[in-house]
Amino acid sequence: MTDVADTVKASKAPAIARAAAVLRLLGKRGAPMGVQAIARELGLVPSTCLYVLRALTAENLVAFDPDTKRYALDAGVLTLARAWLRKDRFSDLAQPALDRLARDFGTTTLGVQVFDLDHIIVTAMSQSGHNFQLSTQVGSRFPALVSATGRCIAAFGGHTPEELKPRFDALRWDDPPGWDDWLAQVAQARESGVAVDDGHYLAGVTVIAAPVWKGGRPSHALVAIGIGAALRSELPRLKQALKGAAHTLSDQMDA
Repeated sequence: MTDVADTVKASKAPAIARAAAVLRLLGKRGAPMGVQAIARELGLVPSTCLYVLRALTAENLVAFDPDTKRYALDAGVLTLARAWLRKDRFSDLAQPALDRLARDFGTTTLGVQVFDLDHIIVTAMSQSGHNFQLSTQVGSRFPALVSATGRCIAAFGGHTPEELKPRFDALRWDDPPGWDDWLAQVAQARESGVAVDDGHYLAGVTVIAAPVWKGGRPSHALVAIGIGAALRSELPRLKQALKGAAHTLSDQMDA
């Protein structure tokens, strides 16, 4: 699990950082957890963890079961999610394109929101119905520089190599690319407008990503994922289709 201690230490509001970490953990696990398990997973002092859980319970964001002494997400999180969904134009605009790309190329397609160099979150997705299915869901959170999407962020986000290198070193890959090779792939993405990860992040899996721009910066990305061997002959056409869909969405987001 993510080391929360460093995040909390760097935060200007550590109490909020702890609360967010607890909510993410409970959402990811999908099953009730006790105080000790939550504290151990997040690297928190148990008494601090209990304080956070009680505050979240008072706000109806977390529910406490007195019989099992365990905590789980409560219905209050739906109010926050519903408010966000009402204002999120990207997911509504992206879904038809994601469905079309998944159907035409037999891929899993994702729409992700970019949070600078911190992380990306899946906000929309479509699956082709083929045998290969990516094990993710809307709301999943990943490191910002991971896979093809990370190359897009590095290519178009205006970040220096000094900013990128520590985050790159912390990434987990099935077949890690070297730093120099990765920088060359970032430069290629900058030139072509689309990034490709050919089996580095997930062995045997090809990931293609194209940035979606809003207000002059890459705020989102469209991502297509499929078995590398199956996509090889279609890769040039898929790259063009993904880039075209991303350009259309960029125009719509700034309209």
